[in-house]
Amino acid sequence: MSDYDLKLRDGLTAEDEAFLKDLEGRRGLFAQIGDTFSGPLGAWTVFAWGLGLIFFALSIVCFWKLTGVADAREGLVWLAGALAGWISVGLIKIWFWLRMNHLSTLRELKRIELRMVRLEAD
Repeated sequence: MSDYDLKLRDGLTAEDEAFLKDLEGRRGLFAQIGDTFSGPLGAWTVFAWGLGLIFFALSIVCFWKLTGVADAREGLVWLAGALAGWISVGLIKIWFWLRMNHLSTLRELKRIELRMVRLEAD
C-alpha cells in the first residue's frame, strides 16, 4: 500500500469503517437490481422492464408464427419481427446494466468523497 492509502485508512473513524463494510457486504446482483428501482430514474427502470417483457413476448409470438409459414416472404416478415424483438430486448438489457454500473460508480465516488472529507477534517 502507498502512503496515501495508509493515510486514507487512518483517517476513517469506526463509524465510517462500519458504513463501508455494510456497502461492501450487500452488493450482490439482486441488491444492485433493487437499487435501480429507486431514485429519480426508478420509474424509467419499471418502464424499461415492461418494454423488455413486451418485446420478449413479441419475439416469441413472431418466432412461433415463423414455424408455421407457407411461403418465404411471410417467413421473412416473421423472422424480421422476431429479430427486432430480440434486438430490442438486448438493447434494453444493455441500458439496464449500464444503469447498474452507473449506480455502482456513484457509490464508489461517494466512498472516496467520504474518505476525503474525513482526511480534511483531521
